[in-house]
Amino acid sequence: MPGTKERGEEIRKFILAQIEDHPRDIVRHIIKTFGISPQAARVHLERLSSGGLLSEQGKTSDRVYALRLLVDWHKTYQLAPGIREDEILDVDVSAVLGDLQENVRSIWSTAFTEMFNNVLDHALAGEATVVVRKTAVDTEMTIQDNGVGIFKKIRQALNLPDERYAAIELSKGKFTTDPSKHSGEGIYFTSKMFDKFDILSSGLSFSRTTDQPQWVKDMSQNGTTIWMKLTNDSTRQPKDVYDQFTEDFVFDKSTIPMKLAQVGSAGLVSRSQAKRILAGIERFKSVTLDFTGVEWIGQGFADEIFRVYRKAHPDIEILTQGANKDVARMIQRAQSAP
Repeated sequence: MPGTKERGEEIRKFILAQIEDHPRDIVRHIIKTFGISPQAARVHLERLSSGGLLSEQGKTSDRVYALRLLVDWHKTYQLAPGIREDEILDVDVSAVLGDLQENVRSIWSTAFTEMFNNVLDHALAGEATVVVRKTAVDTEMTIQDNGVGIFKKIRQALNLPDERYAAIELSKGKFTTDPSKHSGEGIYFTSKMFDKFDILSSGLSFSRTTDQPQWVKDMSQNGTTIWMKLTNDSTRQPKDVYDQFTEDFVFDKSTIPMKLAQVGSAGLVSRSQAKRILAGIERFKSVTLDFTGVEWIGQGFADEIFRVYRKAHPDIEILTQGANKDVARMIQRAQSAP
């Protein structure tokens, strides 16, 4: 049985982890989980508030709690010749991030240098603003530039009919508009290191599964905004991400979120859409198509991927995940066709 001190720390850690989902009913949530009195629950909340980790508004009967911002920092950098992402990391960003465990600091260092270097090499921007917001639970960072816009640049490079198709190309990995400077792997691996990761540009989103806060959405009107969020006590290691998608140091596995490919109201129905999704996947040994959030796929779409393409490319493994019953049934139908 944990002692009184350990029990109190457990309760307060629980509060911090749950407060965003239960800002108004956190007292009831504590009572239900730990079986303590309302008075005892409020003592823990008061301790966190007085310690500067929580903010509170309203009267006792209708009080609303929230994580208090411990860091709310931003700085705009003029992207003149000679500016270097590693110097910005050393001089500014590392100090702002503060005390973090080694693996989390490694993730932030890797991500910041990779993403800021992308701005320098690809964005055609005059300036970039870095924002860091940190609470007792997690840290968020945005990097916003005033450049051409990432999806617009990819659409132009590949002559795509719509910028929304650029997001699916980006999600595959190994794509870059400048192969002399980049492998195209940076965004793919960086996105897998975070609890939440999104790229916003031209009103479009790289990851439609995230629930980025309003302060991030407001920044995405011009150029490109990269948003990253990670819990401060994450156990994730950068090496784990690379190991998951590489074999003998070769990047040969990819996961494609199919929801990004749903352009227009028709959904995923045509062979042309399937061919566009499949373009370039011969660079991988194994590709997982993630159908999370996709309600339906057409017969032609499924047939092109799971019968026609598979027969033409038997050396490429095509896996699926997140498919509902209707999508899974259509996939099975295509796979069983002669």
